[in-house]
Amino acid sequence: MSSRRSAAQFVMVLALAGVAYAAGDVRKDLHFKVGKHPMITIENPYGPVVVRAGAAHEVLVTAILHSDKVELEQSQSHNRIELVSHLLAGADQNSGVVEYEVQVPAEANLTLHSDNGRIHAEKLRGDLAMEGSNATMEVVDCAGGHVHVKTLNGPVNLTNVRGGHVEVMSMGGDVVLIGVSGPLVNVNSNSGKIQYSGDFGGEGEYDFTSHTGDIEAIAPAYASIDVFARSNQGRVESDFSLEPKHSSIYSKGGSALIGTMGKAASAVKLVSFSGKIHLKKRQN
Repeated sequence: MSSRRSAAQFVMVLALAGVAYAAGDVRKDLHFKVGKHPMITIENPYGPVVVRAGAAHEVLVTAILHSDKVELEQSQSHNRIELVSHLLAGADQNSGVVEYEVQVPAEANLTLHSDNGRIHAEKLRGDLAMEGSNATMEVVDCAGGHVHVKTLNGPVNLTNVRGGHVEVMSMGGDVVLIGVSGPLVNVNSNSGKIQYSGDFGGEGEYDFTSHTGDIEAIAPAYASIDVFARSNQGRVESDFSLEPKHSSIYSKGGSALIGTMGKAASAVKLVSFSGKIHLKKRQN
């Protein structure tokens, strides 16, 4: 009876702590000591990868393996760490799932891959490369590092990313940028929509291109921009009264917009083949 009571109490403690694993789940906790600017690679075919800034000089990893069809391979060589979810025979997108929760030094350089899981990076200052097929890509409160995101159909959300080069390539996923600024912000999408809300700061270059998707850029009334916007088959609309510029481009049917506002500190290029382009003024 006492052993039964002890088991029940143990289960209750886990429940109160918010820890719940399905039968067959395996948890692995890893700890690595690192120097300055470590390089960390995580390859996870199926499942989420969440990375946040933690303590200096250490990397903490919690991985939940959901079946015996997948193994976690780890290696460290000096300041390089590699974590790979190795799929075994018979593994699929259900049995091959691994969930990663990772804490790294803020200045760590990261390469993250997942085909269909959520990839989330937060409060980092190093370079960041993210790649996936249908994975949701999220970058939040990062500054100073270069951010490279590549996806087929997964949505991309960047929030409060400042001071670095930002490059996003997407085939079909929508791309949303909120409070993103820097010397270079480049987004290229085939059919997904591109939405930007920010101040176009940093005296940077902002280049948004979509083949068939719409482009919407929202900026404050005080924005300082040099605008080139064109859609071959869609319309181009602007809420701003821009100072016109001389150009050899022939504008017909509202398909092109060229002009400046303020001191034209940042260059803004919005181009689509058949999508609609709208430069909107933020309503305070």
